Amino acid sequence: MPNTAMSNAATEETPRELYLDSAASGAVSQAAIDAMLPFMTEAYGNPSSVHADGKTAARALDAARSSFAADLGARPNDVVFTSGGTESDNLAIKGIALAQVRRENAGMASRPRRIIVSAVEHPAVMQSAQWLHDFFGFDVATIPVDAQAHVDLAALRREAERGATLACIMMANNEVGTVEPVADAVRICHAAGVPVHVDAVQAAGTIPVDFRGTDADSLAVSGHKFGAPKGLGALLVRSRVQLEPVISGGGQERGLRSGTENVAGAVALAVALHEACATMETRSAAVAQSRDALVRAVQNAVPFAHETGDPSRRLPGHASFVFPGVTGEALLVDLDARGIEVSSGSACAIGRHEVPGTLLAMGYSETDAKSALRFSFRAPLPLRDIQRIAAALHASIDALHASA
Repeated sequence: MPNTAMSNAATEETPRELYLDSAASGAVSQAAIDAMLPFMTEAYGNPSSVHADGKTAARALDAARSSFAADLGARPNDVVFTSGGTESDNLAIKGIALAQVRRENAGMASRPRRIIVSAVEHPAVMQSAQWLHDFFGFDVATIPVDAQAHVDLAALRREAERGATLACIMMANNEVGTVEPVADAVRICHAAGVPVHVDAVQAAGTIPVDFRGTDADSLAVSGHKFGAPKGLGALLVRSRVQLEPVISGGGQERGLRSGTENVAGAVALAVALHEACATMETRSAAVAQSRDALVRAVQNAVPFAHETGDPSRRLPGHASFVFPGVTGEALLVDLDARGIEVSSGSACAIGRHEVPGTLLAMGYSETDAKSALRFSFRAPLPLRDIQRIAAALHASIDALHASA
């Protein structure tokens, strides 16, 4: 028979891993799994088919679209289902710009070929703008941010008044958690006749998102940030926006995103978002308390740690720091060995050893930017876990200093 005492001792010596990287991805909601399974095993018809099974799938797709829209302050016909935030950003930015190129080719008046982006946008936004520059000659104007990563609204106004095809402003920053003044940015741009695309990938399901209320022209969402499977997302786009599709085919999703619709995925996306929004108010308050307790614990354990981003107007489960004198990648690896899973920046740049662009834009040196760590979570942290994180961080930094 197994030695129970030895098993208990082993368990005590090997504590469970703490996953603190929900800004990169999280577990799939059980409700989302349960909701999508029937559309993978029973009601698997193509929603474009006219037979009974096809109509069943089409009704489920319509219901998912309506639910999803309602939770984001949108209308059902605003929703274009995609494979995630990256595709949604690409479709919005390239699609709006290419629609302008089409108008120009037809001899119609158009805006200047300029794309305005904040200096802290996600690579999906930055690289889409660069692609338009490389292949279609669009100028890219970058708006600076302050030391807490807030977009400089005065600079945005100056650039918008020069005219542009599109402005891109994220709702919440993935690296430092700062929530941006999106509604103000939209008002400024619209006053100058410039449409606005909002990347709400980190925001949706975590803080309130009101698409129509902010008057944004398009908005990107990614499901695996709030409990849906990876590879699912959506673009919200107003009917007033001229958008050229970037995928050709059967004309699904209002002709904007061809390809047989992923009915099971759309159902899971809607269910996960609704679950996240229904619990948002109470969950966010508790998560924010954990975040603040974690910040205090980290600063007590490592007095030279510097919190990055806005300390109050930030995502509830997002704490980020720079640790001058160590590298974030080395610290991440050492913490991982101690059972603490965190991130050194955007998950889309990890592995390429890139300097966090957001921190550079905020005025940090390249050396300090390379010392960044991000702790992100969607559920409140017990005090014992906060204490364990702080102790592990202190031990890791001591070990790295000793080895250096």
